[in-house]
Amino acid sequence: MKISVDPERCYGSGECVYRVPSVFTEADGFGAVIPGREDAGDDPRVREAAERCPSQAIVVR
Repeated sequence: MKISVDPERCYGSGECVYRVPSVFTEADGFGAVIPGREDAGDDPRVREAAERCPSQAIVVR
């Protein structure tokens, strides 16, 4: 499963980086997926981060 962060929805709370720093990072004040980690969508921590994202900006497909 692939993950991404919708930059139009993200408002930079940092929840994703706090929850899964091995997959998410901060870029220009907003959440982003670390390059090369886009396939980490099967990780239960990533799914939890997506569910708890306050702006619902994390997309798992």
